[in-house]
Amino acid sequence: MVDVLTPAQRQLNMSRIRGRDTKPEMIIRRGLHAIGYRYRLHDRTLPGRPDLVFPRYRAVIFVHGCFWHGHDCHLFKLPDTRREFWETKIESNRARDERAVAVLLEQQWRVATVWECSLKGLRRLGDEEAISRCHAFLVARDVAQIDIREKAEREGR
Repeated sequence: MVDVLTPAQRQLNMSRIRGRDTKPEMIIRRGLHAIGYRYRLHDRTLPGRPDLVFPRYRAVIFVHGCFWHGHDCHLFKLPDTRREFWETKIESNRARDERAVAVLLEQQWRVATVWECSLKGLRRLGDEEAISRCHAFLVARDVAQIDIREKAEREGR
């Protein structure tokens, strides 16, 4: 399939995709802040630079876009153009994420991953539910790792 945009247009589009302060990240940040949580942002001293760091709870939260991190949900679709490039790119992102989580767990950090599909799409949990699950993770000191993702297909809309 041929790209409908010129290379210059595609480059402009791709250059505007942000790695931080994304809509899903801002929803989680604002929601947790509103219920009293304070955190550090994008701590460069930790593996993977987690989006939110809660030193008091020894916990971190990553807010991942389903496309860029290759999530197995209805929001992820591998592009038809330059397929080999995208497969390599997304697979390297996944591997990097796995390494970062492994090191964080090894260092006794607790890790939550909030997927974009939990906040948008057909089977979204919704903002309130995703924030509630983050809160539950933070207060449950015995939970080492969770994924907050879309509702299962059988749960419906």
